Amino acid sequence: MRKTKPKKRILLPDPKFNDVLVTRFVNDLMIDGKKTTAFKIFYDALDMVKAKTEKLEKEPLDIWKKALENVTPGVEVKSRRVGGATFQVPMEVRPERKTAISIRNLILFARRRSGRSMAEKLSAEIVAAYNGEGGAYKKKEDTHRMAEANKAFAHFRF
Repeated sequence: MRKTKPKKRILLPDPKFNDVLVTRFVNDLMIDGKKTTAFKIFYDALDMVKAKTEKLEKEPLDIWKKALENVTPGVEVKSRRVGGATFQVPMEVRPERKTAISIRNLILFARRRSGRSMAEKLSAEIVAAYNGEGGAYKKKEDTHRMAEANKAFAHFRF
């Protein structure tokens, strides 16, 4: 690469839980720079998660983190062209990319859900991901299945 890598931006932790991962999630959730609205949606979703999972006696933030962990892929496939043919080569995912993919998928499938408000949809998706179901979890399983199917091309790694 000719240019130097850009510096990593330091994110400030969120005001309620004092967690940087929450800020990262809210930044991805945010639309049109409306961060306060995004924080409100996230905190409302966690309140709904708490109401839905009262019998578990766990903190809603822990449930959300476990849900994120459940939708985090370990491997993914990348297209690699070798002599006119394109192969889907399974590759291990970098830690920063893992969190980015899991956050993106959780929000994407929450937006696709049917529901009244975004907080409701997000809370439903978080609970589903925590229980090992839902769209984001299915996406992770599909990614792993695809990598497993193309394991024969692993020697084409770059």
